[in-house]
Amino acid sequence: MAFRRRTKSYPLFSQEFVIHNHADIGFCLVLCVLIGLMFEVTAKTAFLFILPQYNISVPTADSETVHYHYGPKDLVTILFYIFITIILHAVVQEYVLDKISKRLHLSKVKHSKFNESGQLVVFHFTSVIWCFYVVVTEGYLTNPRSLWEDYPHVHLPFQVKFFYLCQLAYWLHALPELYFQKVRKEEIPRQLQYICLYLVPWSQPDFLYSTEFLFHTARLFYFADENNEKLFSAWAAVFGVTRLFILTLAVLAIGFGLARMENQAFDPEKGNFNTLFCRLCVLLLVCAAQAWLMWRFIHSQLRHWREYWNEQSAKRRVPATPRLPARLIKRESGYHENGVVKAENGTSPRTKKLKSP
Repeated sequence: MAFRRRTKSYPLFSQEFVIHNHADIGFCLVLCVLIGLMFEVTAKTAFLFILPQYNISVPTADSETVHYHYGPKDLVTILFYIFITIILHAVVQEYVLDKISKRLHLSKVKHSKFNESGQLVVFHFTSVIWCFYVVVTEGYLTNPRSLWEDYPHVHLPFQVKFFYLCQLAYWLHALPELYFQKVRKEEIPRQLQYICLYLVPWSQPDFLYSTEFLFHTARLFYFADENNEKLFSAWAAVFGVTRLFILTLAVLAIGFGLARMENQAFDPEKGNFNTLFCRLCVLLLVCAAQAWLMWRFIHSQLRHWREYWNEQSAKRRVPATPRLPARLIKRESGYHENGVVKAENGTSPRTKKLKSP
């Protein structure tokens, strides 16, 4: 399967060969795992790559439910879905973004940001739908107390664990993509900041994905037409509300919910970190992250408004160019008819006789 049509060939396993064929290499590795499912000898190993591990049957009032623990085998599953994400990244880039960017004729800087926002729009849109499905099916929306009840939450439902495994796979795949996409050195620190932020599990609530989806959608419309800035105003309003909602939820779940739990002993083997010191550290980290994001948002908005008003004031200072008076053209008395000058009484003017030499 070739994701890109290439007219130039590169030496096998060279740097340029890996960059231009990394999606094809990942597809071959995924195909080998899928073929392993067909044989009984390799099926158990293949399932180790595809499905979450450490399943435990938990008895309930009606029947038994299967929950999942975490362990080192999850790294193998994350690695498999990193290759899946690399393949999907190449498909979106080749068959959607490249075709749109050719019509827009963007500069190199705008082209790089367009590709970045295009990939993140697809990811955030998928995450919003998946998050909403998990929140509804697992009862987090109807029973918010389940966020801190039965702590520690070391046994997760299938949808919750699989969601986090895929999230980790996506943001870990973004690190080698900085190399594969040949991102400019000036852009790497900024992208590393939000990649590391999303690798922290508590920074990935549903409404944060919806906010980022709105921002990158607004940026795509802006690249298509620079007059489309209405979505940025909507994103600015939602951004502040999102920061406030995250802080409220963190204080409610960590500051009040976990503080009232009876089991408040420090036991890393059982996954219990419900102590006053740990709760304060987590709350400080959440508040610091939200304050940093809000400060960057306010700083960018002030800079945008300052540039806008400077541009408007510069337009007012430019004096209007004086209009030159119409040039007077001296015409002969009479009028023209068929290219011949006629006198006012209708007769042709008398021509002067030339003196003979």
